[in-house]
Amino acid sequence: MKTYEVFLKRAGKDPFTHVGALEAPDDDLALSFARDCYARRSEGEQMWVVAREDLLVADPTELEMADRDHRHNDGAFLRDLRQAGSAEPT
Repeated sequence: MKTYEVFLKRAGKDPFTHVGALEAPDDDLALSFARDCYARRSEGEQMWVVAREDLLVADPTELEMADRDHRHNDGAFLRDLRQAGSAEPT
């Protein structure tokens, strides 16, 4: 038996959300089980059923980069150049 993760997307621009996991002997039965368990009342517009072994998992060192400071462009640099009468930047 393999473990599968199930994701549903509701109508419109809603994102896919994880709705649960299930065990099945093969991919076809996993899809049937997921429909029966998580989508029998039309709860979603689309469904992903993914074998857990196929998921890619980031390790903590890859996620550390997200903590660094980022510069945000608020337009101040260009405004200051224009007020100073400098030429437009290229």
